[in-house]
Amino acid sequence: MENEKIKQTKNIVCNDKCCPIHGNMSLRGRSFRGTVIRKFPKRIVIEFDRTIYIKKYERYAKRKTKLHARLPECMFNEINLGDYAEITECRPISKIIHFIATKKINVESGGKKQWKV
Repeated sequence: MENEKIKQTKNIVCNDKCCPIHGNMSLRGRSFRGTVIRKFPKRIVIEFDRTIYIKKYERYAKRKTKLHARLPECMFNEINLGDYAEITECRPISKIIHFIATKKINVESGGKKQWKV
């Protein structure tokens, strides 16, 4: 137990070795922000829009990208479906997971606006 990094954040004990805050996982590379469209026990899927230029038609087109990210134990109750979250690149954890969820972004603090119908 001495070798493991165990810290308490908001009364939650995080034993996750892939947690960038409490574990020893290093973050590097790109980071993306998007809406959480799926949530699994240890993983989330975010989706965000990007614009690409089509040279033939001299126009821009909107495309959507989905990325899978590891969800640390300490953030499981914090991030839910429909939230706007940030993920950051890390080493490959599995076949499809190359990112880790780092934080939930509040809409008021510069995040993406979510329209209510």
